[in-house]
Amino acid sequence: MNTATTTAQIDQAADRFARRVTARLTAGNDELPYDISERLRAARVQALAKRKLAAPVRQERTAPAVVHNGRTAALGWGGEGGNWWRALVSAVPLTALLVGLVVVNISQDEYGANEVAEVDAALLTDDLPPSAYADPGFVQYLKTANRPAATP
Repeated sequence: MNTATTTAQIDQAADRFARRVTARLTAGNDELPYDISERLRAARVQALAKRKLAAPVRQERTAPAVVHNGRTAALGWGGEGGNWWRALVSAVPLTALLVGLVVVNISQDEYGANEVAEVDAALLTDDLPPSAYADPGFVQYLKTANRPAATP
């Protein structure tokens, strides 16, 4: 459905409603005193003057539209030209995501380096020589030494 057609239909519905309200108000106008009916008439004239001034200022805005391309669909802006502000604002979440990924990567690298440094420091400050850790029998000894002893 075309946006201009929709706007025209909305305007027509608003005009029909305004005519019904005006007819109701006019029907009860005959029973009012003269001074009140004159004030109402002046208020109507002022309202019409304001409406006539406000009508040309009205701008046409298009709503986002779904753009079909084969079996896919994407949100578009209904033929509206490119807007640099919208592009800038839409880039903010992507920038935040990239900054977050960089921060996580840096912290993980630092954590991994600290962990390796602790293991190296423990190996170098231990009583055993580093060559003992490379011995296959030592690995077997560690596996059996960590197993709980059987109770008789």
